Amino acid sequence: MELEPAGKARKLDIQELEEIRNDAYENARIYKDKTKLFHDKKIAQKHFSVGQKVLLHNSVLKLFPGKLQSWWQGPFIVTKVLTHGAVEIESEESGKRFKINGQWLKQVYENFQAHTVEKIQLEPP
Repeated sequence: MELEPAGKARKLDIQELEEIRNDAYENARIYKDKTKLFHDKKIAQKHFSVGQKVLLHNSVLKLFPGKLQSWWQGPFIVTKVLTHGAVEIESEESGKRFKINGQWLKQVYENFQAHTVEKIQLEPP
């Protein structure tokens, strides 16, 4: 006679545990979705066109850091823009082509013209 109430209590405990697991799973999914949205919002969208000159981030320097070494190699020429941010680039020096994630590239600004600043001499009062 005592086994029946204990069995019902055990079934209720198992159901309660299953509800707690489902709530934890749902909360983890919501957290992951919010974290992904926050991360994706911080990623800068980069758009490249064929023939554009770009610089490649040199990730090898993380192993051997140098204060005065440049983190960028290049320039490279964009030969093809692929899906999902992938870009095919060609080296100007060696002519080698390879595919790389567009997040590792940045645009080269050539023929940058600085504006001339007019100097004004102030006279003492």
